Amino acid sequence: MGDSILDMYLYETNTLLEQLDGILLTAEQADTFSEDSVNEIFRIMHTIKGSSAMMEFSSLMTVAHRIEDMFFIVREKGMAVVPEQTKPELFDMLFQAVDFFRGEIEKVENGDPLSQSIDHIVNKINSLIDKIQGNPSAPAAEAPAEAESAPAPAAEAAAPAVSAVNQDYPYGIHVFFDEGSGMENLRAFMLINSVKDYCGDFVSFPENVETDPSTSDSIADQGFFVWFRTADDRDSAIPGVKNAGSVREYQPVDATKSAPAPAPAQEAPKAEVAAAPSAQAPKAEAPAAKPAPAAAAAATPAAGQQHAKESLISVNLSKLDQLLAVVSEIVITESMVTASPDLKGLRLDNFTKSARDLRKLTDDLQDVSMSLRMVPVSGTFQKMNRIVRDMSKKLGKRAKLTLIGEDTEVDKTIVDAIGDPIMHIVRNSMDHGLEEHEADRVAAGKDPVGEVILSARHTGSEVIIEIKDDGQGVDLQAVLNKAIRQGLAAPDHDYSQKEILNFLMMPGFSTNTEVTEYSGRGVGMDVVKKNVADVGGTVSISSEWGKGMTTTLKIPLTMAIMDGMEVSVGGSMFTIPINSIQSSLKVTAQDVIHDPAQGEMVKIRDNFYPIIRAKELFQMEKGYENIEDGILMWVESGEHSYCLFVDELLGEQQIVVKPLPNYVNSFGVKNYGIIGCSILGDGSISIILDVINVYTAAHNIF
Repeated sequence: MGDSILDMYLYETNTLLEQLDGILLTAEQADTFSEDSVNEIFRIMHTIKGSSAMMEFSSLMTVAHRIEDMFFIVREKGMAVVPEQTKPELFDMLFQAVDFFRGEIEKVENGDPLSQSIDHIVNKINSLIDKIQGNPSAPAAEAPAEAESAPAPAAEAAAPAVSAVNQDYPYGIHVFFDEGSGMENLRAFMLINSVKDYCGDFVSFPENVETDPSTSDSIADQGFFVWFRTADDRDSAIPGVKNAGSVREYQPVDATKSAPAPAPAQEAPKAEVAAAPSAQAPKAEAPAAKPAPAAAAAATPAAGQQHAKESLISVNLSKLDQLLAVVSEIVITESMVTASPDLKGLRLDNFTKSARDLRKLTDDLQDVSMSLRMVPVSGTFQKMNRIVRDMSKKLGKRAKLTLIGEDTEVDKTIVDAIGDPIMHIVRNSMDHGLEEHEADRVAAGKDPVGEVILSARHTGSEVIIEIKDDGQGVDLQAVLNKAIRQGLAAPDHDYSQKEILNFLMMPGFSTNTEVTEYSGRGVGMDVVKKNVADVGGTVSISSEWGKGMTTTLKIPLTMAIMDGMEVSVGGSMFTIPINSIQSSLKVTAQDVIHDPAQGEMVKIRDNFYPIIRAKELFQMEKGYENIEDGILMWVESGEHSYCLFVDELLGEQQIVVKPLPNYVNSFGVKNYGIIGCSILGDGSISIILDVINVYTAAHNIF
């Protein structure tokens, strides 16, 4: 029972956080919260608070409770109560809170202990509540209050840090890293190296961060301190702190004076700029992300939400897998009954009619059971809004995300598998693709605001997802030079554009010269390629210098049930997916053209297509040799089109795809175009062919 309650809690909280993300992105673009949005955020926080209290997750409950208190005030008095210059700070705090909730939920899922110290985020919320409850017309007077309240734990931690380090270094910077970033001691070490580029004379606390992993916990809870001899040294080192990865916020602190003294108040404006650089940024800096439909739905009144919830039911994915397995067996059994050898030669009108009705019902049952697993890609697409927004702020690049075809539906397991690859490619577009400086874009005749387009569309048996940016594109020469240096390419070989772009998907390949928060670690497009290949998909890259780059993912809708054409070669049966077949044709030996480079070819509708003989490809002993005896199947998939020569065409059949055992896959049969097998009505086994890999295998072999 406990597990089912926890599963429901996790499902509900994750759903609410996705809604909240959408509301915040829409509100930030509008630079205000609508009345419905305020009510919705209040309701979401109230729900998270109550359910977290029930589960005894006190850190989640406390943060949700404080945000609920804040939005209670806003709900009672309206958005006018929030000072204009406090709004960016409010948005940043709420996004930070969503990240905090997500990090804590991930800990619950992994069975890790929850955060004990939540002072930093609670202090931020309290500070904003003070500003909202105070006099909105005098925000300047409120600023020192925040400067004093926010570093309160910092000041407490600062005292022992100063005595433990050195009284000669009284001017400090208090740094907090991103929630749940992990390995805080190594992040602190990287920050020290970054600061060294700007100022060499400083000390840090905790010490020995490089060699002592145990310092991670104290840094996560209390932050990391860097101390300088003079205030000028500290000011000169701030860019080094900014450039360090995973820094959530930083705060100048002064160990020689107590917090309420007037001097630190002078530092308040600087502290505020440091803690929230976006607060001082012009409005145009916000990425012009497309309003999220999910957010629009979430912003409806609570009564509408209640009705929508009642019409939905959450089902464990394993139960849907069981249902699909049973339906698959029904399809096989129905074929076995109607194709039984005992019925041959008998005229059974009633049986034939009943069998026809049964086939229609099994088709309908199959379609319904398949549709249960189909979900729109909008959930995955909407999450990219947040990534573009965050990276725009951190990298200082203005950008907008355009979503196309987000209602496209694919199998649930495939949606889960493509989330990370899409996220990585979007990050690449923001980091590598879009130009560093807006002046470069303007000089190239582009809109100063960069654009990342995320689109999805169906093509029968597969879904095509494209991630396109209008940035600078890929420098082919730079990629080739890097590939030569890494020993992936031969210096004297002439590579095509496509071959050079394929180097980007080699393991450990990165064009970044330095490691940043987002790239340059050598974990790149090779991981994307592997994740997509795991669900039977392919990745391709195209780019034009100065115009941008497009990454295309081609992924099957589902691998469970498909319509196929049965063919035979030398007594063995093969299945070709119906969606890949253009037509079948008989030809004579005179129709075959022998090309020295391409081998055998045939002319169809003024185009020439290569002939691939299935008997030769699979090295079979039996099968027709003469082209007149067999039949050509003209097939097409992706960018490949060719004719497959087989013995006989047996007819169309709906088949259940059975994966091949691991010990068979270990022989690399997928490279020969064999993706699975199926049991036919008479109990025989048919090998399912993948049209693209058959072409690749044939051209590698012959």
